[in-house]
Amino acid sequence: MTEPFELDVDSTETVAERRDEVVARVRDHAGQIARELARLQGGDYGQRTFGTDDGEWTVKYEAGDLQYLRFDGGRGETYVVSTKRQPEPEALAAALADYDAFVASYNRYVASLDGVLDDVSADFPAVESTDAVVSERDRILERVREATDRMAHELSRYEGGDYGTFSTRVSGTRWELKWDGDGASYLRVGGEGGVYLLSQYEPPSTRDVRELAGEFAAFVEAFNAHVDGLESDLSHVSL
Repeated sequence: MTEPFELDVDSTETVAERRDEVVARVRDHAGQIARELARLQGGDYGQRTFGTDDGEWTVKYEAGDLQYLRFDGGRGETYVVSTKRQPEPEALAAALADYDAFVASYNRYVASLDGVLDDVSADFPAVESTDAVVSERDRILERVREATDRMAHELSRYEGGDYGTFSTRVSGTRWELKWDGDGASYLRVGGEGGVYLLSQYEPPSTRDVRELAGEFAAFVEAFNAHVDGLESDLSHVSL
């Protein structure tokens, strides 16, 4: 009697090599479909499912490269191509029996798009320039900058420091001027999370400028009243 451990173990090398060869060919072929879908759908990644009489095929791609090709014949899914593992030979054979139908389904999908843009006009209205409104916004902000820099200079002289803030309320809304050195660092309206009428970064929207520019004069008047108060206080000091 032959002992169990003396029995020969059949090698799967031939089957595995053939499986890998077939999968590599499918990867190259289906990879063309993945690249075409990426071009068509205009994204770096995505997926699309194509139906056949025997099941569904799903193509997933990333950066134009095939990530996986999955077949679902109703009795479980088979990843014909995957970045994780190779399919079982029997499942691969069953899926590939439907592969031609998958390609035909893809081709019908592409054919269905033929002429879909023929009636789309590429004659669009002229785009209006924002030059005028931007120029006016910048002109107003430049005047605001000149006034706030002057305030910053006066505050620096009075406070005797390199930086600080001046805040007041205009029509119930907090306005805050931060000065740094001899110029304005920012002018913020509305406290934390408010609108920066002036800042070291991007300018405010034209809508914000339109809304706040009219209130700026009241802010300047409040600053002047603050300075007058300081002079009044100092007028009572005697040495």
